Amino acid sequence: MTLPCFMLLCVKNSNLNANNLTGSLPRDLTNITNLKDLEIQGSGLEGPIPSSISVLTNLTDLRISDLLGEGSKFPYLGNMTKMNYLMLRNCNISGPFPDYILNMGSLKILDLSFNRLTGNLPVPTINNDNLAICLANNLLTGAIPNWITTRPRKSATDISYNNFSETSVPVACRDNLNLFKSSYGGNNSKAVECLRSLPCSKDRYSLHINCGGQEITIGKFSYEADEGYGGEAQYVPLKDNWAVSTTGRFWDVNNTANMFIGKNVSMLRMSNSELYTNARLSPLSLTYYARCLVNGNYTVKLHFAEIVIRDNRSFQSLGRRIFDVYIQDELVLKDFEIKKEAPGVDKVLITPFKAVVKNGTLEIRFRWVGKGTTIAPQKGIYGPLISAIDMEADFKPPKNWKKFIVAGAVVLPLFLIFIIVGTLWWKGCLGGRVLRERDLKGLDLRTGSFTLRQLRAATNNFDSANKIGEGGFGPVYKGELLDGTIIAVKQLSSKSRQGNREFVTEIGMISGLQHPNLVKLYGCCIEGNQLLLVYEYMENNSLAYTLFGSETSSLMLDWATRQKICVGIARGLAFLHEESALRIVHRDIKATNVLLDKDLNAKISDFGLAKLCEEENTHISTRIAGTIGYMAPEYALWGYLTEKADVYSFGVVALEIVSGRSNASYRPKNEAVCLLDWAFILQQKGNLMEIVDPRLESEFNMEEAERMLKVALLCTNASPTIRPTMSAALRMLEGQTSIKEVASDPSIYADGMRFKPIKDHYQQTSHDGSSTSHAPIFSSDNTGIGSSTTSAHDLYPVNPESISFDISETSPLPC
Repeated sequence: MTLPCFMLLCVKNSNLNANNLTGSLPRDLTNITNLKDLEIQGSGLEGPIPSSISVLTNLTDLRISDLLGEGSKFPYLGNMTKMNYLMLRNCNISGPFPDYILNMGSLKILDLSFNRLTGNLPVPTINNDNLAICLANNLLTGAIPNWITTRPRKSATDISYNNFSETSVPVACRDNLNLFKSSYGGNNSKAVECLRSLPCSKDRYSLHINCGGQEITIGKFSYEADEGYGGEAQYVPLKDNWAVSTTGRFWDVNNTANMFIGKNVSMLRMSNSELYTNARLSPLSLTYYARCLVNGNYTVKLHFAEIVIRDNRSFQSLGRRIFDVYIQDELVLKDFEIKKEAPGVDKVLITPFKAVVKNGTLEIRFRWVGKGTTIAPQKGIYGPLISAIDMEADFKPPKNWKKFIVAGAVVLPLFLIFIIVGTLWWKGCLGGRVLRERDLKGLDLRTGSFTLRQLRAATNNFDSANKIGEGGFGPVYKGELLDGTIIAVKQLSSKSRQGNREFVTEIGMISGLQHPNLVKLYGCCIEGNQLLLVYEYMENNSLAYTLFGSETSSLMLDWATRQKICVGIARGLAFLHEESALRIVHRDIKATNVLLDKDLNAKISDFGLAKLCEEENTHISTRIAGTIGYMAPEYALWGYLTEKADVYSFGVVALEIVSGRSNASYRPKNEAVCLLDWAFILQQKGNLMEIVDPRLESEFNMEEAERMLKVALLCTNASPTIRPTMSAALRMLEGQTSIKEVASDPSIYADGMRFKPIKDHYQQTSHDGSSTSHAPIFSSDNTGIGSSTTSAHDLYPVNPESISFDISETSPLPC
């Protein structure tokens, strides 16, 4: 029903919780200037929150949650100096976090969870250690401030599910501070902060948890204990292979640890009643996070029994517990009510689900969205309830042949062992493998290990039909593991100039780089003379294939996808430059080195050329490695290498994303040599938007396109000192900061002749009738300039060979 506005004109306290109302929030609420308490939770009403709410300066308690429909920016509440309790949860609020909120001295509880707030957390100017803070499930970025991690243990602070930098997350966990998935949000969020000191002791194929109860054994299953922990902001690794995260507080009551454990108040007559004697409760969100699991298909069973709400003639029987359930971030139960589905109280309900484990982890989440009752059976006891969880692999663990091998080794004559060892050593297999394994052992690898037999089976013995590219190490093959995981296998060629030590060094470097916008390294294989790397497989090939390969690619990238891809590349580079443990310069950013997954998320590949860049040694005086059309002038001419070289290359790629054209092969007019040259000309003429891909027609965001073009031109400025850092470029792309428009001066490197040698070359070849549609590139033998065409193998470069040339050669400056 729609709420009649006149009903709210003469009240000082208003509660519109758990109704089936329709329509928008009544704007007449702002006419009740003497209103002190306003609570609207799970009402069915739609947003946005009216900006005129700021006139209610007498409010001491404002609670609005779970609004439907249209979102809004954060309403200004700076005039509400009497505010004690503020909840704006799941209200579709976007935009930067309001700095003044943390300086409202009278505030006792702040809950802004499940919104889309962005930006950094400010440092409050007042000391309010008694303030309970819940900012879970937002898009907050930057470093976690010290005042968050040093707050008193009595003050609950929840910043889980955000995008803070991983390096700022403290290693140790403590009570009343929830850091679960607080860095790099979404499905790729990190959940390792408190588990760094708990490495996986072994591979797991099952997990059974007695939620809220003690350790028990039922039949063949041993259920692990989950008792003694509870709170409004907790992230607790109970063992090396699983953890639990709780978010939210029971309002209007004093929260204690035992409130987060539901206990039955009657005799249970169901079988296996030990599982249902206690249950885990949460007022808002409860997450079980299992790790160390072997990848594959699993069956998940959730055990429910309503042991808190009673079935009698008192008002307590009117209580309703309604919540949602997610498995691997997929909603599997919506508006779920145990008492209704069982049916009845103290009745067992076991719901099975199928789940796929891809990265060794399985996440189960229970969430309250403001529905049901909050005062029955008693005030403050509501939200999700779970009794037990089963996780079982749908496949059997491999048999342990170790004891048979040991027995055979004892029986075999000693001289046979000596013969085998001597033969292996004489052939060089054993010595070489020992050296490689010794090199690997000295590295802190964060990858898995594969056998040659596994990879041969996955690629059909490296069948040429599965070949998807040719990289700097050799051929790249598509494969499928037994659990269904699709992989890309990079095989070290015997002709490769890189030996075992270089191979091991690359693995050590890459294994530490984990980011949603970097191609993930699953592991490696070192067996005999075989050296292989195993990467995640990118379903949608490279950005170049999708953007430029119109004849072979069936995809047409709309503007929203192009914006997402460009921001993703920027985030990946910002991580390499500023957030990873090592300072990494990629050196070969281009459209073919950006791969796209099934959801068209951008991931940077090819770290074969990436080098550790020491601050005191930024000048590379031997050889240059890169690709014509993407190299920064100072790097191509003088070998001066800093992160700004990657910024330049990113600017070229951003220009290609907007225009849908390749900088290396597109020649628009005689007055321009390449796409970048044309962009500079259009900028000077004031017609910059003419470069936008005509295939988009009018279906693009004019403001975002103009912003991306301006960022691209700023990044490709001839002077590296004028180019922004990647983090600054990212903020410009996302509209968080303004863009400094600086006209590039080509004469800074080429005395006004930046493009003249290449332009003269084009004019000469055109005059001779031998011009091609491809921009000139340096030839593979490094002797000069030659033309190049793009082959099918170049379109999926897991680690493509880039062009290398001596800087002593006299060659025209690339676009």
